[in-house]
Amino acid sequence: MVGNLKTQTPTHHVAVLAFPFGTHAGPLLSLVVRLAAAAPHVVFSFIATSKVNTSLFSKSPSSSLLHNVKAHDIPDGLPEGFVPPRNPEVAIGFFFKAAPANFMRSLKDAEAATGLKIGCLVSDAFFWFLGDMAEGMKVPWVPVWTGGPRSLLVHVETDFIRHRLGTSRDGKQCLDFLPGFSKVKIPDLPEGVVENLESPVGSLLYQMGQTLPKATAVAINSFEELEPEVVNLLKSRFQKFLNVGPFSLIASSPSPPLIKDDSGCLEWLDKHKPASVAYISFGSVVTPPPHELAAFAQALIESGFPFIWSFRGNIEDVLPKGFNKSGLNGKIVPWAPQVQVLGHASTGAFVTHCGWNSILESIVGGVPMICRPFFGDQKLNMNTVEAVWEIGVGVEGGVITKDGAMMALELTLKHKEGNKMREKIMVLKNLARQAAVSNGSSPRAFNNLVEIVTK
Repeated sequence: MVGNLKTQTPTHHVAVLAFPFGTHAGPLLSLVVRLAAAAPHVVFSFIATSKVNTSLFSKSPSSSLLHNVKAHDIPDGLPEGFVPPRNPEVAIGFFFKAAPANFMRSLKDAEAATGLKIGCLVSDAFFWFLGDMAEGMKVPWVPVWTGGPRSLLVHVETDFIRHRLGTSRDGKQCLDFLPGFSKVKIPDLPEGVVENLESPVGSLLYQMGQTLPKATAVAINSFEELEPEVVNLLKSRFQKFLNVGPFSLIASSPSPPLIKDDSGCLEWLDKHKPASVAYISFGSVVTPPPHELAAFAQALIESGFPFIWSFRGNIEDVLPKGFNKSGLNGKIVPWAPQVQVLGHASTGAFVTHCGWNSILESIVGGVPMICRPFFGDQKLNMNTVEAVWEIGVGVEGGVITKDGAMMALELTLKHKEGNKMREKIMVLKNLARQAAVSNGSSPRAFNNLVEIVTK
């Protein structure tokens, strides 16, 4: 959605504070672009690190077309010359320590640049301390949760979960005391709920869960009909809980944006039978270890299933010695237009890390999943996909082996279990489409959000 491109003199000012790690900032900007199109009289100051802003605004043609979305850079908080290790927790720790003071400076700079006082703070939900900041400024605070409703619920209900479990850490114990969680076990929970309580991310998530009920409204990239029990419980915990997704479906209406398909994925898919191709992407943050990538490559070679693999790095590093990649029955690309690939009739399985955006895009595309989660909410997401919705399968033993990968590929692409998953995911796909129509639950929630943010 590009929306109203006419230049209007802005009368209102909203500050948007993005979490500059993982894939958090992209969905937040996607929502801001929709808000800016719906409210051309409001200027949105999008505050993130220069690295994130440069990346996002160069990739998002809609945001550059909108006169009322302005990028503002904030320091990353790292000491000069410090090179953070691969584990992002160290960099997150430095960023959070410096964030309150840096944000205050950035808010003053944004006010000076626009000549308008800030009337609302929209932020990533991780920034729990903005609740106090908004209170001091006497403006609404609207946090946006970029994960799913289940992971949000466990962070809000952390004290209750810890109380009910007591000292028990029996991996087989189910969380049947929470509505809709009878198939969730302790090992499925994200860190910070009952394990890794003192880690920087664990304590951040705990503080967030305690603070979010004070927010004016909490918005989420989901739709009400996906998890009615969980949504109703969250509605009772928050002042307002607004399901304004799936972003991939709504942000592209009424007409989808032109996505570059430089690698020719869609043309390649046109030549294959319906539901016959595996699409593989583990997201942009974590890559499976080399031995797992090699095992998956072996499974693709031996099974012969056609595939598109969005692969970062050199595929030859994980292929068997002496094997020529031209012998693969697939397409290896550095980047694929994921929403369009998942929406193509030939795509029959999605091998994924179970990030929330990817799960929603798979539902919108009607494609069953093969799950290899790594951290955060991904195990809980996999449990939901496999045990609750029954629209996918986890790799056997939680790590990729050649035999486990072959079994999962055959199950989803060849066997009747795959057809059953396809039928079940089509039900969710239809619910998503109904939620996204002009008078559906998501646009109604979005209109409510526009009203709160632009008051």
